[in-house]
Amino acid sequence: MTVLVTGGRGSVAHALIDELLAVDAPVRVVSRDPARADVPAGVQVAAADLARPESIPAVLDGVTAVFLYAEPAGIDGFLDAAAAAKVERIVLLSSQSAQESDRSNPIVHRHAVVEEAIAASGLAWTFVRPGAFATNALGWAPSIRAEGVVRGAYPESHSAPIHERDMAAVAARALLEPGHEGKHYALTGPESLAARAQVELIGAAIGRPLRFEALPLDQARAQMLTQMSASAWPGIVDTLLRYQADSDGRPVAVSDTVGAVTGRPARTFATWAEDHAPAFRAGR
Repeated sequence: MTVLVTGGRGSVAHALIDELLAVDAPVRVVSRDPARADVPAGVQVAAADLARPESIPAVLDGVTAVFLYAEPAGIDGFLDAAAAAKVERIVLLSSQSAQESDRSNPIVHRHAVVEEAIAASGLAWTFVRPGAFATNALGWAPSIRAEGVVRGAYPESHSAPIHERDMAAVAARALLEPGHEGKHYALTGPESLAARAQVELIGAAIGRPLRFEALPLDQARAQMLTQMSASAWPGIVDTLLRYQADSDGRPVAVSDTVGAVTGRPARTFATWAEDHAPAFRAGR
């Protein structure tokens, strides 16, 4: 029973590979550039590009389950190949935003398009829908290392960040166990925290006082545009700022899905900060 993992360079995929290896599940990772794939010994790496349908059938040989990132390009061709290869189930890393109706929102559009294609494919599926990734905080690392400061428009904007290992644990069960077909798993961390509180928890993890400096909205937007990759989705900065404004001073809902699926509670943001403390320490 080989599990195919796409997005092998992502934090969730890395954590998922560890989950699968821990139970001796055979793993194959897809990469456009196998030479750059950083995977543990014993993990197969196969060259393919999901946007090139002709590259897909070979990597699906012997695969029974697929962990898929939400990439609209090539999704129909990939699903056709998966059906032909008799893949038994697809587990999609989606987003809580997929349930929203505003298709002008690039996060909603990206994830909803892929969910709809999978649901129409006839394959068994599970949609893993996290809210905020705790790893988003790694975007603060350069200014924390250099100055001990995080800057943004909404220091009291709330989220319930989820550890990548918790997303991976839920995905692993959906890939390996029956009973998860047709489920939409909304995932969050165990607590709603303001951005300022998250920064303080990172400071506690590295033993250094940190502060959050509020910026005017136009300055925060310019900063985000500079920091975002040139390949970022159009409109993503304004979308993220709207999410921050909507939760400014407003705690967000927290889900217990991680505990229900895995049998143990979701990890706290404090735990995540301790796990990733080296990324925030000066001199790295």
